Amino acid sequence: MLIEQPPFLFRAIYPEAIWRINESEKSVYLTFDDGPIPEVTPWVLDLLDTYQIKATFFLVGDNVRKHPQEFQMILERGHQVGNHTFNHIKGFGRNLQAYMRNTEKANQLIHSRLFRPPHGHLKRSQYMELKKHYKIIMWDLVTRDYSKRLNGKQVFRKVKKYARNGSIITFHDSLKSKKNIEYALPRAIEWLLKQGYTFKTIDE
Repeated sequence: MLIEQPPFLFRAIYPEAIWRINESEKSVYLTFDDGPIPEVTPWVLDLLDTYQIKATFFLVGDNVRKHPQEFQMILERGHQVGNHTFNHIKGFGRNLQAYMRNTEKANQLIHSRLFRPPHGHLKRSQYMELKKHYKIIMWDLVTRDYSKRLNGKQVFRKVKKYARNGSIITFHDSLKSKKNIEYALPRAIEWLLKQGYTFKTIDE
């Protein structure tokens, strides 16, 4: 629960970050972290096309550099993009200057005002500086599709258990998530649609 749906006290550490959007509206916000990569991102995009859903992709700058075709696919299909640093670095392990340099290096390729810190880790100084330049996006539900301890069925169950009005739902278009996302994502979309949810992207 502390990971999948962070409690109020954890959210209060970053009070101006966005964890959930419009709790009165029956909508959810699908997000995907750590891409783009050719092994997973095109499959995610094709699935979203099947359901005519738009999502928000928080991209690692070095992956954008290495896989420009997949990056263009995300843009051309009408999805929103955000910055996830250039090297997927943890804020706790870097000083302010190094963290901001890495973030800006990514943004030279991604060009977005949306930012999500890898692992949700930010020092106070990093948070204060980032919010001057970016809209910091966290999550209301992280599926933990990346976990080797979980299978696809368990990931899907987390969506059913924790999704609610305004949830920002986090999946990963990464190799470590590939098996779990291929099982859980289509089933999660089907279930959310049956519950009456609409899907939206996060505005800059």
